[in-house]
Amino acid sequence: MSPSPHDPLEAEGVLNPASGRTEDGALHLLPRLVAGGNVSRVGLAEVTLTEGVPTGVTRRGVVLAPDAGWERGKNNAGVEDPRVTWIPSLGQYVMSYVAYGPLGPRAALAVSADLRTWRRIGPVQFAYQPDLDTDLNLFPNKDVVHFPVPVPGPDGAPAYAMLHRPMWDLGWFRPGEGVHLPAGVTDERPGIWISYVPVAEAEADITALTRPRDHRLVALSEHPWESLKIGAGPAPVQVEEGWLLIHHGVSGRMDKAFTDQQQHVSYAAGAMILDPADPARVLARSAEPLMAPETEEERSGTVPNVVFPTAVEEIDGVRYVFYGMADAHIGVARLERTD
Repeated sequence: MSPSPHDPLEAEGVLNPASGRTEDGALHLLPRLVAGGNVSRVGLAEVTLTEGVPTGVTRRGVVLAPDAGWERGKNNAGVEDPRVTWIPSLGQYVMSYVAYGPLGPRAALAVSADLRTWRRIGPVQFAYQPDLDTDLNLFPNKDVVHFPVPVPGPDGAPAYAMLHRPMWDLGWFRPGEGVHLPAGVTDERPGIWISYVPVAEAEADITALTRPRDHRLVALSEHPWESLKIGAGPAPVQVEEGWLLIHHGVSGRMDKAFTDQQQHVSYAAGAMILDPADPARVLARSAEPLMAPETEEERSGTVPNVVFPTAVEEIDGVRYVFYGMADAHIGVARLERTD
């Protein structure tokens, strides 16, 4: 998918889509559409399949716009980078997205039964956890994805779980404030965390998903291709070894100037296997990226050198990963299993 030259809502790119299927089984993407002034909306686009392979889209309109006050700042506005998970036990699609409001990027949730009509259930409000000696709500947060089924919580009881990525450096928002780390964390690089909501609470009131608790660190950067930071990609997928989590890693040089911080970096995609008995535990991870910027569309765009996976779907027994290309286009890759 590439920006339509005739649509001002796509003037600055189409990228980083979520995905899902409507009641007729048709596969859809929910792309981030970026208008002039870096104002983002979430669209709906039906995927065209040619002999079972995704080859294009038909646009079906906008399903979420920055209509709430907490999604609009003076210097930026938007509902960005959606991830969508169908949770059968709730009978709902759950969309996590980045609400870019007055205090910068914050995680927020919306729900839908059909992909077309979405109801906001609010910004994510992380429960205070004394042993961290901080309030996670102080920090910008991105890359929120939900597991599709309940998983064991820290106490062993079933819980709905979400992965997320807090960012500890507040200097970009409040000059001189710098980095504030939770107790027990010594690495300031943004990494992947997990938080939980008890099943009974969410099934009694779905807005409970916006109030997760029991926050635990899952993974930090380990390898050169992810030396600056990592974050979750699509929702985890069940495989025979556990939960397959495709994630992105960032390497290069991060400038202090917020407006220029992405211009000397490279985004690549890797994977982890999370323990099905304890999804906060990493069983294995890729030492080398599964995919890195190679094509012209991946190396040249609004933000050069970016592959940013955000959705995975199975079509006729084959898994396909949809991803942002240099913050300008959307690409698709076949995910193949080897020995």
